[in-house]
Amino acid sequence: MAVLAAALGAASPAAAAEWMPHADDATWTYQWTDSVYNTTPTTEKVTVKSQKGATFTLAWTTVDQGNSTDAPVSIGQVVFQETSRGLFNTDWSSNQPPPSFPVLCATTTQCGNSLASTFYNVIWGTRSPTLAEPLLKGTTWNSTGGFQNDITSNSTYRGTEQITVPAFPMPVTAAKVQTQITQAGALGDPYGSGVRTIWWVYGVGPVKVEFEHAGGNAPITTSVLQSTNQTPLPPPPDGDYFPLTPGTKLKYQLTNTKHLVKPSVTSFAVDQVSNGSARISVKSASGPIKIAGAYGFTLRTDGLSSLWAATQSATRLKFPPLGPTSLPVAQRRHFVTPFDLLIYGFNPILPAYATPLSSWSAVVPSRDYSIFGVTGTSTIVGIQKVTVPAGTFSALVVRSTLAQAGFAYGSGTRTSWFVSGKGLVKLVFRHGDGSVSTVELLR
Repeated sequence: MAVLAAALGAASPAAAAEWMPHADDATWTYQWTDSVYNTTPTTEKVTVKSQKGATFTLAWTTVDQGNSTDAPVSIGQVVFQETSRGLFNTDWSSNQPPPSFPVLCATTTQCGNSLASTFYNVIWGTRSPTLAEPLLKGTTWNSTGGFQNDITSNSTYRGTEQITVPAFPMPVTAAKVQTQITQAGALGDPYGSGVRTIWWVYGVGPVKVEFEHAGGNAPITTSVLQSTNQTPLPPPPDGDYFPLTPGTKLKYQLTNTKHLVKPSVTSFAVDQVSNGSARISVKSASGPIKIAGAYGFTLRTDGLSSLWAATQSATRLKFPPLGPTSLPVAQRRHFVTPFDLLIYGFNPILPAYATPLSSWSAVVPSRDYSIFGVTGTSTIVGIQKVTVPAGTFSALVVRSTLAQAGFAYGSGTRTSWFVSGKGLVKLVFRHGDGSVSTVELLR
């Protein structure tokens, strides 16, 4: 069988571990059928074979699982890697699939593709990533797979729902991920194409897999968790409080009680998105500041972070200076757009899963400290109603205390209001010089 390895950058283990736990003693028992090619229920046991750092191997077998002589024999393994982008499949191997199954390659010889197991159905067409993280409302991702990378897919997180399986006779909450899969050029490519749905339970892994294959005979492969020693956990909150969705357009006004009395209005547009990172352009719409530029953001399991900012502005207004003193004046940041105030201080702007009362602090030394020279702490206060020109919303409130040594204007308290599915709607920065900057979403 095939052995394919993905070249992934180094990443620390992340929350993906809880969507696919892998303690040394973890076990899962699944039973799967195919309505056309394997009508006899086949039981397979899955165990953790090995793990090292962020990589772990799951092994499965149908041997000694009480299967009938008609059931296919399947013995194999899959290798996963946890990354800040989610769960990636980096390798797989097994015995050959049953000869009665469709051939999922262009030729019958040296074919490294199979769908004769639960985890082959899980990784089919979705190896990088198998499961994107953080898993938030509206999350979609494209992936590829197969022995010759001839399978393409588009996955969408459909939200959570209650599900009952033999392993959990009482309903548990599962994240539902639906994937459109296309294979082209294989002898059995209708079987390799179709719609697959996986129900993931936090703290357990997949509890049900259903693959509706294409083709005239319309086979359906179903795998259901029969037993496990893993315990279901409540899933993390899935609100997306800063959507990086292509085509999104937002307009804000910015004022400051001392330094910017007449509102400066700017328009933002998400114009490039790739692998969970986005470029957001900005241009002035009206007011005393002329500006053009762009900001880079990324969403990973360690949160929403600012990557870079490149702007040019012109104004007759005079703003107080910002630090840090370690940087030349020409390299220091300015507060001329709403996002300048938002990204100021330290990352993350928001954690991956926004849990009320969670907090995080500036790291010294760090890249952020070198750029901003700011210390402080951010805390998620909770959910509050907020009214801005764009409307009234239920918003997640984040409060940050920020201190920039020697610069009163760069010190103070910033409160930000974020709305799931929309993003930042309001920001109030009470500066150490006594002035107050206010950002509001206009539309």
